[in-house]
Amino acid sequence: MITGETVEVVSRQKVGTDALNSPVFEWVSEGEVEDVLVAPGSTSDAEGSIRPDGVEVIFSLHWPKLDARSLKGKRVKVRGESFAVIGDPRTF
Repeated sequence: MITGETVEVVSRQKVGTDALNSPVFEWVSEGEVEDVLVAPGSTSDAEGSIRPDGVEVIFSLHWPKLDARSLKGKRVKVRGESFAVIGDPRTF
C-alpha cells in the first residue's frame, strides 16, 4: 500500500523594511500538506536527473489534487530538509 507523507510549504514574504527602507524578506510557513507521495529523483540515467540549468532533481512530489496552490518560487520541507521547487508545477 502506498502512503503519503506530510510536507510543509514555505514562501518568501516581505516582513518589513530595514533602516535604509529596503525590504526585508523571510521564509514563512504556509502550512502543511498531507498525503503527498514522495518519490526519489530519476536514477536510471545519471545525466537524466540533472536539468539543463544544472539543478539536480532529488525528489518528485505527487501533490493532492485538492491543494491547487501555485508552488512557483516556494520551498517544500520534506523529511526535515528544505528543497526549492523547480519551475511552476501544473495541476492535472
